[in-house]
Amino acid sequence: MFLFHSYRLGDLSQVYPISRGLAPVLVAIGAYLLIGETLPPAGWAGLVAISAGIGFLALQRGAVHADPRAVMTAATTGILIASYSVIDGIGVRVSQAPFGYMGWLFLLELPVTLFVLWGRRADPHNFDWRTFRIGMIGGAFAVTAYGLVIYAKTIAPLGAVSAVRESSVIIAALIGLLLFGERPWLGRLVSAAIVAGGVVTLAFAA
Repeated sequence: MFLFHSYRLGDLSQVYPISRGLAPVLVAIGAYLLIGETLPPAGWAGLVAISAGIGFLALQRGAVHADPRAVMTAATTGILIASYSVIDGIGVRVSQAPFGYMGWLFLLELPVTLFVLWGRRADPHNFDWRTFRIGMIGGAFAVTAYGLVIYAKTIAPLGAVSAVRESSVIIAALIGLLLFGERPWLGRLVSAAIVAGGVVTLAFAA
């Protein structure tokens, strides 16, 4: 909800990096405080590089001059992402059944969808089936992607998984650049290089 609302208030190439860039460091800190999980020094360096690159990407659109509501909702999204990332990481390990955990997690999200559809019942003529089909495809990709993330949390540190996952903001920034015509482009390439270097460092360290 917060992510969608922030999209309405700010640019994709700024909102998405802010919301995703906060998560890796918060996840690493949360995992350390709750289950004593930590990274080697090189792993922390890679994680910081990823977050720094994402943060630099967010500043490309001038965060100081951005709508404060967009920045606030994006930051809140980042905190929520970090929270459920740590919870799912601990939960899937405690369950000792990754696929069972995924199944129950996704099944119990169904009431949210039903709630949204119930809210649209008063205006059935405004229901766009083409958008619905596109949403179903996006949902299938989202479930598959997060399923892989949950499984990865059973074999790698939570902070490392979160950092590599959130490097997807570079793809989002390129989408904003190529499809939406958002500028400047040089800063986005620099950010991509920083994030890529952080991912490589983190991968070898963890």
